[in-house]
Amino acid sequence: MSNGGRTKISELLKSADRNVEVTVKGWVRTKRGNKNVAFVALNDGSTIHNIQVVADVASFDEELLKKITTGACLRVDGLLVDSLGSGQPVEVQARRIEVYGTADPESYPLQKKGHSLEFLREIAYLRPRTNTFGAVLRIRHAMAYAIHKYFNDRGFYYLHTPLITGSDAEGAGAMFQVTTLDLENVPRNPEGKVDYSQDFFGKECNLTVSGQLEGELGALALSQIYTFGPTFRAENSNTPRHLAEFWMIEPEMAFYELEDNMELAEDFLKYLIRYALDNCMDDLEFLNKMFDEGLIDRLRFVVENDFVRLDYTEGIDILLASGRKFEFPVAWGVDLQSEHERYLVEEHFKKPVILINYPKDIKAFYMKQNDDGKTVRAMDVLFPKIGEIIGGSEREADYGKLNARVEELGMSKESLWWYLDTRRWGSAPHSGFGLGFERLLLFVTGMGNIRDVIPFPRTPKNAEF
Repeated sequence: MSNGGRTKISELLKSADRNVEVTVKGWVRTKRGNKNVAFVALNDGSTIHNIQVVADVASFDEELLKKITTGACLRVDGLLVDSLGSGQPVEVQARRIEVYGTADPESYPLQKKGHSLEFLREIAYLRPRTNTFGAVLRIRHAMAYAIHKYFNDRGFYYLHTPLITGSDAEGAGAMFQVTTLDLENVPRNPEGKVDYSQDFFGKECNLTVSGQLEGELGALALSQIYTFGPTFRAENSNTPRHLAEFWMIEPEMAFYELEDNMELAEDFLKYLIRYALDNCMDDLEFLNKMFDEGLIDRLRFVVENDFVRLDYTEGIDILLASGRKFEFPVAWGVDLQSEHERYLVEEHFKKPVILINYPKDIKAFYMKQNDDGKTVRAMDVLFPKIGEIIGGSEREADYGKLNARVEELGMSKESLWWYLDTRRWGSAPHSGFGLGFERLLLFVTGMGNIRDVIPFPRTPKNAEF
């Protein structure tokens, strides 16, 4: 297979060949040397590691060598030889160099010195060229591949759910509206309300907050499905954990009860983290060294421990008995904050925790109600450092109960008629969960801000690039 007439640096660094002609192409990270010899560190994105190109100054045009600066793009033809310096097994002795694109040292923003992550967000169109973002983006790819492989190997079907929807899956209300109406001249009906009959879809529509409701329809036909796509939340949340556009993985399984759902979630997370440890170690070692010295240990911690199953009510009792003064007070009926979740995982159990049977008033309308009339069959998987990584539940399969809950919450039956109908015709027990892809990546990379694990973050007042 052609690689654009080159050998990837990742392959050269592993190669057993010596004194063979090779062509390498990439971007200059650094150039140093003296009047006799120039050393150029070249990177093509295939690995965190650079390859060293050694150029005999006397053999090259002085003007050409001047163009080789940090950020410039080169083609180098030469010999692959044992490296004399430590740090890399091989280097390339340059015989011919072509400069594809120069990078003026006066204006190129990515110079050799370290840059803050805040600064790199301002130049997100260039940050993939840094070691840090190269590593993050390669891990992001590996995790996306592993997700598809995991479900495919277990007989799940990948279902594409719509991005444009007429329903609000979470009842959260923070949705982006999709319209073709002229905002300078919005049509009104006789009551003075917006006349959506003139809009593209003839009704009010939004970008989806979740593929779950449609995913349930797929599971009630194909038994096991998963979605993996972008979702949108118009929350004005400027935190290191929130994005307005992020990716979600949502499996949905017919005939799964809460226990089956928990087992799948634990197995799935362990598989993904094991995949990262087995396939991304160079990048993980770099991130472990530069950003988060506990990263690799924490990944192993999750893979090597059984997840604790804990009832919400017991969890509240543990928090109350801890004597710890939390920023958010704890009482039965409150939604747990990440400080509470982390206490249970990091200090009390010292293991990942799956918290189940939450109060129904703090959970979504579609969750299966327990016989106590107070709780639902929800489950949240809690991890060290980040708190909740997965949220899911067994779904309410009983038409009467689901209908009553929708009425109780004052939700629109008109927009949910099709969802309620699935409980009228061949309803079945079923369960599912949602994993925020970027939350997973925060955990696997050790990065501290969710804006640094997606190529182009979308946050309040920011839709650049």
